[in-house]
Amino acid sequence: MKLRDYQQRAIDMLYQWFGSNDNGNPCLVLPTGAGKSLIIASLIRDALQQWPETRVLMLTHVKELIEQNAEKMRTVWPNAPMGIYSAGLRQKVIYESITFAGIQSIHKRARLLGHVDLVFIDECHMVRNEQQGQYRKFLAELLAINPALRVVGLTATPYRLGHGMIHEGDDVLFDDLIEPVTIEELVDNGYLARLQSKQTEMAIDVSGVGKRGGEFIAGQLEAAVDTTETTDSIIGEVMRRAADRQSWLFFCTGVAHARHMADALLSAGVSAACITGETPKGEREQIIADFRAKRIRALTNCDVLTTGFDAPDIDCLVMARPTMSPGLYVQMAGRGMRLKQNGGNCLVLDFAGNVKTHGPITAVEPPSKKKKGEGDAPTKTCPQCAEIVHASVMTCHACGYVWERELKPLVLHDDDIMGTRTLEMDVTGWQWRKHISRTSGNEMLMVTYYGSLSDKPVTEYFPIMHEGYAGQKAIRTLAGMGLPMTQDAVGLDEIARAYSAGLPPREITYKMDGKFHRVLERRFT
Repeated sequence: MKLRDYQQRAIDMLYQWFGSNDNGNPCLVLPTGAGKSLIIASLIRDALQQWPETRVLMLTHVKELIEQNAEKMRTVWPNAPMGIYSAGLRQKVIYESITFAGIQSIHKRARLLGHVDLVFIDECHMVRNEQQGQYRKFLAELLAINPALRVVGLTATPYRLGHGMIHEGDDVLFDDLIEPVTIEELVDNGYLARLQSKQTEMAIDVSGVGKRGGEFIAGQLEAAVDTTETTDSIIGEVMRRAADRQSWLFFCTGVAHARHMADALLSAGVSAACITGETPKGEREQIIADFRAKRIRALTNCDVLTTGFDAPDIDCLVMARPTMSPGLYVQMAGRGMRLKQNGGNCLVLDFAGNVKTHGPITAVEPPSKKKKGEGDAPTKTCPQCAEIVHASVMTCHACGYVWERELKPLVLHDDDIMGTRTLEMDVTGWQWRKHISRTSGNEMLMVTYYGSLSDKPVTEYFPIMHEGYAGQKAIRTLAGMGLPMTQDAVGLDEIARAYSAGLPPREITYKMDGKFHRVLERRFT
């Protein structure tokens, strides 16, 4: 199975990190849907084929992920010498070379495992920042057996509510983050579907709900949200706004709330089912199969269908569960980003105000120990054009609206969960030039797209001389535009002249990143 360019880049960056660090443990940060299981399988295969004596342990806390990772390992390496140790999967086999295990099942079996060289931890944000919990105690015992043990973490959300970033602090397990790809790049390159969100008419009121450890107190939250009036309002709006969508996933505040929501959907004539942690395995598998096959239109859950759940054709996410956890918010949103069979997007109906609290998923602010996850993300919404901007901005870059110095509380009129307000321009011409950065002195290519007389030109930069990831991405983008690097070109000036003679795109889609343009799509004739 061939790796995508960013997946190979992730592996290369990991090897580079180990080559530059004689000790320590890195964490690979990969967005939901990036294909962590394939990257893990390829890494393990490479490690065993290059160093056959290596003993590898793959850990996670969800049996679905154990199963997914093991299946991908068999796909990548059909004869892989591997075993599975998981009570939930009814297998307890420790293999000499590779073992896929659930932390709940194996955390007291360090001596049984013996010498381990390399540990992978999927969803590693579950590991505590201090020396507590099953993961830390288990790894400490493995380290006592092999002090040279190395750990590689994988997660889409490298932070914990109330603890901050997983690599920052005095007693953390991970020393560094490796970030080979962003959500925006995956969406721009067609590997993930876009999310679409609008401010809902109905908003859940959590003003009287207390917080503990930075998160809403579960019992109080469910009591505040699980009311007939709120449930009926949510379902009524979903039925109006998602009438043309076929696969709805609801996130609820508790088991009772999830069941009540499913019952109300059924009463409204919507085919629906509920999954909780109490749902028997066979029944759960059948419900998920029916949901994926669209025999069930709506599926409700509480704390179950986030990590490890994959139903690509989900085209409507209903957030009826407020959370102060940015990690949970990103995990919920990620369920809708798999590519759809019809090529469409996923509508997010956020009754819980999570987008307002945490900001777009492309710019989520990690929690800190001091804030403990409380308060809104530092954004505000332009009352004139509904653009979401940083709280410190005084002039809207989209429409020019100017805020008064003493800001009044603003109401979000139009939340954008992707953080990508887009603009379009019909291109009438372009001009390529060599550009020298005023700050760094680096040389790069610059192209200016021109539209009609009323359009402001759009400028894009290509740092093709950069030896790192930015340079590689620039070269790949140019190749995708039909502008490959020529072997006989002697400098950027000559390349610019050659490119300027070519045909420009018919139309571009772009957004503003501060005062700079970022071109999202170029459509050629």
